[in-house]
Amino acid sequence: MRIERGCVMEDRAGEPREVDLSTPNVARMYDYYLGGKDNFAADRDAAEKALEFAPQIRLAAQQNRAFMGRAVRHLAETGTRQFLDVGTGLPTQNNVHEVAQRVAPDARVVYVDNDPVVLTHGRAILGGAENVDIVQADLRRPEDILDDPEVRKRLDFDQPIAILLVAIVHFLPEGDGPDAIVARFRDALPPGGHLVLSHVCGEALPDSVPGVTEVYRHSTTPILARTPDRIRSFFGDLELLEPGVVNVAQWRPDSVETRRIAEKYRRPYFLAGVARKN
Repeated sequence: MRIERGCVMEDRAGEPREVDLSTPNVARMYDYYLGGKDNFAADRDAAEKALEFAPQIRLAAQQNRAFMGRAVRHLAETGTRQFLDVGTGLPTQNNVHEVAQRVAPDARVVYVDNDPVVLTHGRAILGGAENVDIVQADLRRPEDILDDPEVRKRLDFDQPIAILLVAIVHFLPEGDGPDAIVARFRDALPPGGHLVLSHVCGEALPDSVPGVTEVYRHSTTPILARTPDRIRSFFGDLELLEPGVVNVAQWRPDSVETRRIAEKYRRPYFLAGVARKN
């Protein structure tokens, strides 16, 4: 029997910081949905409770991850060489830098997360990657991210850049001012820059949303499903690339399996889009 009570990690300054592994964590729950191994008993238990209300969460998480890969590949193929991934979560297969650098080996990527567990895993796994950094900062304080010395050292905001807010804005309650937060990232984009965003919608499973919401509220960071119109509003006046804001599997599917899923699940659990600043 494995006992998971806690561990000691280092914070950004290198000081020891104890992490409570008995409390579920959204990044590790997401890792579990994706079939990863960087999760603990508390994360698995909470995730399974959510799956009882909405078994489709696992497929939706996998398709959301696949959307991110397609979006990054498209942007790299059309000339983007800089990527800022905010709320990156735990490293897994086909990370942003891996996808981008397959197309453009000189692509530069900065990952951002405020979770010490994510940071520790990320630094261990990504430490040897070329043109890649990972920094600790909070989505709710965009200036801390945009002005971070490591971010500014790696990325040139006078050149086209893609800012990724993938499966993260739904953790911002209305009281945190999500419109202003996302707008600040939009404003930071130079001409030719892109915003990549996905968000839990829940339109496909309206009866399941209250149950899943309660699991997250009682276990870890609360999650908020929003309407399609509300999610579209986060793109502001940016020019949406085709096919617009759609179910994640419907955004430029590149395989028979993804097309099959896109056809079968037309009502979205995740909505996603990519938009350009002109």
